[in-house]
Amino acid sequence: MDSLSRTFAALADPTRRAILARLCEGEANVTDLARPFLADMSLPAVTKHLKVLENAGLVSKGRNAQWRPCRLNGEPLREAVSWMEQHRVAWEEQLDRLGAYLNSKTEGNPHGHKK
Repeated sequence: MDSLSRTFAALADPTRRAILARLCEGEANVTDLARPFLADMSLPAVTKHLKVLENAGLVSKGRNAQWRPCRLNGEPLREAVSWMEQHRVAWEEQLDRLGAYLNSKTEGNPHGHKK
């Protein structure tokens, strides 16, 4: 799987997006990251989510004595945004053409039915 696919796959899960949102505020250890989710899932489940984020390159773990701080790595997100931006223009042009076509078919008919 290529890096862009790993990024989108990692972003597909709301728990992982919540973890990334927390890391936008600054680095945190696994226990702190897991705390909001422990009512609904186990610590090993949260750790698996972190592993997916690490494998996608979105999170890195440092080492500070016994503490393993997690931090956000924004580069894969920048690559995903760049990819989406490149395609956004083409998608908007296609939607504009579709809108113009539909308007031409329904012009003068408020219900959109053929005359």
